Amino acid sequence: MQTPTYLAAELRLPTNWLDYAILAIYFAVVLGIGLAARRSVRTSLDFFLSGRSLPAWVTGLAFVAANLGATEILGMAANSAQYGVYTTHWYWIGAIPAMVFLGLVMMPFYYGSKVRSVPEFLLLRFDRSAHLLSSILFAVAAILIAGVNLYALAIVVEALLGWPLWVSIVVAGAFVLAYITLGGLSSAIYNEVLQFFVILAALIPITILGLKKVGGWDGLSDNLSAQHGGDFMTSWGGTGIGSDNPLGANWLTIVLGLGFVLGFGYWTTNFAEVQRALSAKNLSAAKRTPLIAAFPKIFIVFLVMIPGLVAAALVPKIGTPGSDLQYNDAIPYLMEQFLPNGVLGIAVTGLLAAFMAGMAANVSSFNTVFTTDIWAKYVKKGEPDEYYLKFGRLITVIGVLASIGTAFLAQSFSNIMAYLQTLFSFFNVPMFVVFIIGMFWKRASVKSGFWGLLAGTVAAMVNYFWIYKQGVIDIPSDQGANFVSAIVGFVAGAFVMVAVSLFTAPKPAAELAGLVYGTRSPGMTEEPAEGDDAWYRKPALLGWGAVVLAAACYIPFSF
Repeated sequence: MQTPTYLAAELRLPTNWLDYAILAIYFAVVLGIGLAARRSVRTSLDFFLSGRSLPAWVTGLAFVAANLGATEILGMAANSAQYGVYTTHWYWIGAIPAMVFLGLVMMPFYYGSKVRSVPEFLLLRFDRSAHLLSSILFAVAAILIAGVNLYALAIVVEALLGWPLWVSIVVAGAFVLAYITLGGLSSAIYNEVLQFFVILAALIPITILGLKKVGGWDGLSDNLSAQHGGDFMTSWGGTGIGSDNPLGANWLTIVLGLGFVLGFGYWTTNFAEVQRALSAKNLSAAKRTPLIAAFPKIFIVFLVMIPGLVAAALVPKIGTPGSDLQYNDAIPYLMEQFLPNGVLGIAVTGLLAAFMAGMAANVSSFNTVFTTDIWAKYVKKGEPDEYYLKFGRLITVIGVLASIGTAFLAQSFSNIMAYLQTLFSFFNVPMFVVFIIGMFWKRASVKSGFWGLLAGTVAAMVNYFWIYKQGVIDIPSDQGANFVSAIVGFVAGAFVMVAVSLFTAPKPAAELAGLVYGTRSPGMTEEPAEGDDAWYRKPALLGWGAVVLAAACYIPFSF
């Protein structure tokens, strides 16, 4: 996707004292939540996983808010202005099925094993080499992605409010640092719940007023179909194999590359998301966390897609050399056009909240993985719990400072969304193949985890940087290349895992209890007890999953 990073300079918003007052109140509340959460932080488990004490509705909203960063809001609106209704695939194909799978199938393994992070599960299932490699890869990815969120926030604030880029980066980083260092994950999660509603308050007025301006959905559809053709307003039009479309992907690469490999890889192994479910008060709440999040996820696509479509209708040449507006300008343009002061302040606050939610999710997951999976297991073993609590706060400071550095690194990339998808194909997809094979194949050997993870990561990078960037194979777009890289990484990781497993010893069956599908945790009785990890014993959970999947499968074919 060739969506430019920078916003048009002339989109400076006419903010006044009322808008800044709303913004100040929001930041005061954010810090207040951090101070309040600090009282409950007594142990490292409280700091990193909220003491596993939060109800499902809180973790569910935090789960979806952690993903609803402003890079997604601006980026998906830009996608819609450029590609039309194809944007729905990132939600209904690339998110909902994976979220349901995480809740019904994978959370019993994560929560039931009592791990504090995703890499720690690999330590139990495979060995220390797989655990250390996955921990390092995840820590690097978390800092890179946090930097992207921070940089995206800075360019928006610079364009809309006139703050210098470096000031925006430092100020936003300082606020995220303050409330995470004070209250740990609890502070991040409760702020994400608040941010979820603030984001909705920002997006809903823009969507409603934009639709009214263009004559409703019918008027919008007629306008854009006349400009771009009928496929622009459909999810699947023009995606046949051999057909040309601006997305540069056909239905097979969308379903396999985005829907299965990238989607499942992100939602089931990205600790920035899974950490929210692990903080739930019991196994039932942990399972329901991604299922609860899946319901708003189905409909959030309309709040990010419709503004992009409206912008494309109001500014027919948006994103072309003949226009002053770029695709990333879609939502800021509508804010400038439609929102009065006061409501404008809420919208700006919503954008800032979205950026902070995305950054906080990655920083809080980084400090957990670095402290529990790297420092406590390989550098300083056996220290008192108070030591790891203090170190967790220290590494949070370091993580935010590193994110500020990677924010400036992100400045060298012309496309934030393509950059993010590239990172996911490098880091999340190889980890997913290791998880999925390890969870469902008892014969997967101890050594196969490390080599499968390494092979998948290297293969995805080789495909992107050599086969695509050097033009060995012609792939129409960056996003199409990301889909292909994801598939290549998955296949390479799976092949190497199977090959290594055939020549090396598997883990003893007694050590696989509760870690491989079909096995039971030690001490579990035949009768289902409180906290039973057998998802098929929970008809209510199956009902949740069936409803979400049915809605996600039906809605795309109505467009």
